Amino acid sequence: MTQVAIHMRSIGLQVLVLTVPSTLLHTKLGCSWSTERRCKDEAVLSLKDYSIRRGVEYRVIELDHLKYHGTCKEFGKGCSWLIRVALRARKGTWEVRRYNGPHTCLATSISSDHRQLDYHVICARILPMVRADAAVTVKVLQQATEADYGFRPSYRKVWMAKQKAVAQIYGDWEESYAELPRWMLGVQATMPGTITVLKTSLVRIGGGVNESTVYFHRLFWTFPPCIEAFRHYNPLVSIDGTHLYGKYGGTLLLAIAQDGNSNILPIAFALVEGENAESWSFFLSNLREHVTPQEGILVISDRHNGIKATLEAPETGWLPPRAFRAYCIRHVAANFVLTFKGKDSRRMLVNATYAKTEAEFYYWFDIMRTENPAMCDWANRMEYDKWTQHEDAGRRFGHMTTNISECVNSVLKGTHNLPVTSLVKSTYGRLAQLFVVRGQTAEAQLGSGHEFCQALVKAIDRNLRDSRCFTIDRLHHPLLLHTSKVFPNPLNTGRPSFFCDDANDPSQPSADYLYSSTHINRGGLPGFMCNPCSS
Repeated sequence: MTQVAIHMRSIGLQVLVLTVPSTLLHTKLGCSWSTERRCKDEAVLSLKDYSIRRGVEYRVIELDHLKYHGTCKEFGKGCSWLIRVALRARKGTWEVRRYNGPHTCLATSISSDHRQLDYHVICARILPMVRADAAVTVKVLQQATEADYGFRPSYRKVWMAKQKAVAQIYGDWEESYAELPRWMLGVQATMPGTITVLKTSLVRIGGGVNESTVYFHRLFWTFPPCIEAFRHYNPLVSIDGTHLYGKYGGTLLLAIAQDGNSNILPIAFALVEGENAESWSFFLSNLREHVTPQEGILVISDRHNGIKATLEAPETGWLPPRAFRAYCIRHVAANFVLTFKGKDSRRMLVNATYAKTEAEFYYWFDIMRTENPAMCDWANRMEYDKWTQHEDAGRRFGHMTTNISECVNSVLKGTHNLPVTSLVKSTYGRLAQLFVVRGQTAEAQLGSGHEFCQALVKAIDRNLRDSRCFTIDRLHHPLLLHTSKVFPNPLNTGRPSFFCDDANDPSQPSADYLYSSTHINRGGLPGFMCNPCSS
């Protein structure tokens, strides 16, 4: 049996009517212009879908708000296919008014794309996928479109289709900027204490400035529960930026903190044009003023020049002793291996940075010097208190990287593709849900009679088990531990002896301190612990 090309199979008007959704042939119009346009779009999309699935292409000859007229791309060259769809004003319906078919042309070339497979058609196909996950990649959408239609559209077509789908679900991209100030004012009215700092810029036309119109430039925001929570958190802030992948791009800057129960919390946000000195100054200045006015705070970040300039500026309030800075070791190591590409170069540097004592640090530093003296010269260009654990005076609380920031970035990943107002709304909604869950957990723990937060209880239990291997001389104070699982050290009443060598949180009571306090003070643990259930 002879195979017939898909576009040459006999199809009449009845087949078209049965195949094309009824919206093409009989689409009711409402009383508003937006409804009329939607119905017209549905009619056109149905016709395009029909043509794509049959492997035929047509050209649009006439198009306005009353009619849509198309002919085969080979019209007049052996094929007379045409279709005319028009609005019947009295009925308020779109109908096929004329149809000549079927196609009688032969395909002259094989293409991976299709003329009618534009971003409007792709948008209708991928809309459910974008609604389910706004972070779905363009490549995945491209593959889904190809699997459905048999044609592979270009990356840009699919990208444009995704932006249109996001706009249909979450609001128009341009209108979102106009809606943002109104929404923020509404939040401030219903939640007093909400901080929003909106910065706009004038519109320049040619050589002049239009003072009657401004455009969005930057936004800083935070909510009262975040400000209040940070007062009870470790005096440490991790800052980071993440790119936005919406129609107009941009960068989301975040500040993250952690409580005594190892729970992380975003405490401030900013939408900016990108990571530069001005945008970081805008974010960090507002962070200092509105959220983190406490003394002695440590800021962990990468070594971005914009961050460095802001933290070293006297007017921002981030200079010692009011605040301190530490580098993310992962970023330091990434820069290190760009210069020293040896197999073990990164491992040696990381081991040196994580060393808890000066002796352990110089053990690894000497190994680096033996391997390549230039490694030590490279590391010595940075102040030790900014990248080594043994010199951080306990301010890091065991945090050597900005992982807590990147963890939040991954949680907010789906919002990176949304219009600005939807993005800001998502931070509000997710934080509201987070505080409810954390509050219920804390109430349950307090109601069960727990005195300390769960992370601290686990650390105490673990270190109590470890302390069973210790022996102690009762000669006189200060006492000397002869056997220790970690490092033998003389105990005294100073703070360092109370804290363990656990890199996760050195603020927890060490095994040797627990053992000594058990023998010296039979009354139980002293009251130096952090506030229970601070979350």
